[in-house]
Amino acid sequence: MSHARIVLWLSLTLRPTRVLCTARFFEGQSPGLPNPAAMENGTGPCGEECPREVQETTITEGAAKIAFPSANEVFYNPVQEFNRDLTCAVITEFARIQLGAKGIQIKVPGEKDTQKVVVDLSEQEEEKVELKENENLASGDQPRTAAVGEICEEGLNVLEGLAASGLRSIRFALEVPGLRSVVANDTSARAVDLIRRNVQLNDVAHLVQPSQADARMLMYQHQRVSERFDVIDLDPYGSPAPFLDAAVQAVSEGGLLCVTCTDMAVLAGNSGETCYSKYGAMALKSRACHEMALRIVLHSLDLRANCYQRFVVPLLSISADFYVRVFVRVFTGQAKVKASASKQALVFQCVGCGAYHLQRLGKASGVPGSRVKFSAACGPPVTPECEHCGQRHQLGGPVWAEPIHDLDFVGRVLEAVSANPGRFHTSERIRGVLSVITEELPDVPLYYTLDQLSSTIHCNTPSLLQLRSALLHADFRVSLSHACKNAVKTDAPASALWDIMRCWEKECPVKRERLSETSPAFRILSVEPRLQANFTIREDANPSSRQRGLKRFQANPEANWGPRPRARPGGKVADEAMEERRRLLQNKRKEPPEDAAQRAARLKTFPCKRFKEGTCQRGDQCCYSHSPPTPRVSADAVPDCPETSNQSPHGPGDAARPGID
Repeated sequence: MSHARIVLWLSLTLRPTRVLCTARFFEGQSPGLPNPAAMENGTGPCGEECPREVQETTITEGAAKIAFPSANEVFYNPVQEFNRDLTCAVITEFARIQLGAKGIQIKVPGEKDTQKVVVDLSEQEEEKVELKENENLASGDQPRTAAVGEICEEGLNVLEGLAASGLRSIRFALEVPGLRSVVANDTSARAVDLIRRNVQLNDVAHLVQPSQADARMLMYQHQRVSERFDVIDLDPYGSPAPFLDAAVQAVSEGGLLCVTCTDMAVLAGNSGETCYSKYGAMALKSRACHEMALRIVLHSLDLRANCYQRFVVPLLSISADFYVRVFVRVFTGQAKVKASASKQALVFQCVGCGAYHLQRLGKASGVPGSRVKFSAACGPPVTPECEHCGQRHQLGGPVWAEPIHDLDFVGRVLEAVSANPGRFHTSERIRGVLSVITEELPDVPLYYTLDQLSSTIHCNTPSLLQLRSALLHADFRVSLSHACKNAVKTDAPASALWDIMRCWEKECPVKRERLSETSPAFRILSVEPRLQANFTIREDANPSSRQRGLKRFQANPEANWGPRPRARPGGKVADEAMEERRRLLQNKRKEPPEDAAQRAARLKTFPCKRFKEGTCQRGDQCCYSHSPPTPRVSADAVPDCPETSNQSPHGPGDAARPGID
């Protein structure tokens, strides 16, 4: 009995120690020195198996290496690599401009050492003078330089408001020279922990500062002039509308604001009232919806900046994949803000033929260089019914009606990327997109498309070179658009475009008897063209980017590509459920493909109309059925069935049973 008491006492005494040892072991703190061989094999000092840590995935993009939980794919989207590469290229050129005014020369890996110091975008003569002065400097009196990965005391302060894994901020620190600090902010504690780990992984703790705060509150806290950021990057999930008011106040004078919008369903016109609530403009469904989305975002940015006597100047506006991306500079000036009304316009779009007209909200009159007078504009520019097809008009906007690119700045970014193609993985696509942008007509908002013009009058589609040549022969300007592959951006009025299409229809006639008298096609084709189009191919009709075969428009990079789902608890389980849902809903509105045998069997179920009329000459080779139609049996007449005739007569209760006639 005494022996049993001793064993019980020892077990009760040693139980807390054993529990503490187990707890420390699971926390990774072994009470004693572990056996290295045992730890390598995944076992602890007591021979117990160590619990596996959360599975992680490490990816390399640009110069950064990022670790993120593979159970949550929301932390990384490989399709957005083009977005991040382009942002690094734009900020690099912006830093070259800003630091060049201070006499600081930036050093970009892969570029030649003899790089000129840029003072201003438009002062080319001063650049040449600066270049000659720098070449004549003595070896001991070289200008100040800023290299990648080093702190520049007079450099740029960058804020990434919604950093997630911190990939973008870390790439800024490793690839963009001339930075003073980079704040990688996110409101999620898990995301901030991940940012800290990735910052240590890439050894950029001296430049990147993780921050956990609401992006709006963080930017509101930096409204003072001395605390503003030189660059603010916003790439949210969905709409950036909640962050724009704080962003236009927290960016420095002449600073760079980079905004991404992935809510393209709203901006493309599927929900005009939602677009108005977020961006203050009505979106229209049209073939030019992607460029209209860019102009709506620019209008929203300028509208919010005007509340604080500030205005925006677009540098670059991109529509790519499933999002739009704008780069604007923000300035302060009460006199300049007065001109903002004349930069916005309403869009009148015909619901029949798609012709559009712009109506400016304001009017600026006066001689350049003297006092400018601002007043309300007069309109509308259209009649209640469309002059071409007689249909009504839809009203959209307001939208930004001024140029959406600074071609000088775009040319500098294009030149830098072309001179250093190994810097970015998507350099080829960046060159193609920027080349198309440099060819766009800057003063022509929106565009038409080839399929839109031809489908309206139900005719064959002319080739791109034929339509461009016809416009050039008629002394109009024409260009492509980076937002749409078959876009036609021209300063020709809608009447001239329809005259050209009428001339094209004469070469490829349409069966007029099949057109309704009230259809847009009938009304357009019933008018004789005043302009005689010439479809002879001209050499200047083929743009340079098309001749060189540049990668202008990206094909779908992967299956189920697009914006990742919103982050939610559940990790891999939630992702597996999402993948199953995607598989079930894929092509839900399309019929499954059928082979030739299935199609032949399906067509045999339909009677041949010509066989009924006695005019079918195909015989057995006809794809439709030649069998006589089966006579319908009335409900009162019950045919004799050999199977049931031999059966015993049913009772009175059997006739009421289901399945028996």
